[in-house]
Amino acid sequence: MINKTVKNVSEACADIKDGATIMLGGFGLCGIPENCIAELVKMNVKNLTCISNNAGVDNFGLGLLLHQKQIKKMISSYVGENAEFERQLLSGELEVELIPQGTLATRCMAAGYGMPAIFTPAGVGTEVAEGKEIRNFNGKDYLLEYAFDSDFAIVKAWKGDTAGNLIYKSTARNFNPMMAMAGKITIAEVEELVEAGELEPDQIHTPGIYVHRIFEGKNYEKRIEKRTVRDKI
Repeated sequence: MINKTVKNVSEACADIKDGATIMLGGFGLCGIPENCIAELVKMNVKNLTCISNNAGVDNFGLGLLLHQKQIKKMISSYVGENAEFERQLLSGELEVELIPQGTLATRCMAAGYGMPAIFTPAGVGTEVAEGKEIRNFNGKDYLLEYAFDSDFAIVKAWKGDTAGNLIYKSTARNFNPMMAMAGKITIAEVEELVEAGELEPDQIHTPGIYVHRIFEGKNYEKRIEKRTVRDKI
């Protein structure tokens, strides 16, 4: 059994350089790799291409990298509540590729499965299809989309073991499992790290074969992007 544990976030992210393409798990602020994002800010790596469902909020998540002008291009499905993301998009400071959410997920999955491309009906007849190949299957048009090619995938899990097996908790099981499969190097930060063999095999969502580095994170904030409560009766 190979031990994939690294000492800390600094060791996990040490070889991420300027110009890297990185997948980052999470949806909104749920299940995001908080420690790794903070480390990238600290490292001040530049010209990153980030593949993520969205860019967090202005003062948290990928919003921290945006404020430092460390991201060159965002590949996302949602601008979200991030005013700085919107400002950089509209001003032309940030290159943005907006993708239908299902297509984003499936392009991640295709990369993990070793598939070079997929055909999807999403985006046919819209700006998304401009310049792309379209084929007709059984009387319906489908758009050719290529699998992502990322240098790193950075994910966040609830529990993991020293062999890299991961368990996600509830809604945090969003983009993390498919991105964990898809990176040339996958880095996992977990809330609790245990020895190999301690996780119940039937509960594992991501097998350790996909994970190259794992560490136990600290000081998770787990912010809520938009708190909604009902009025008192």
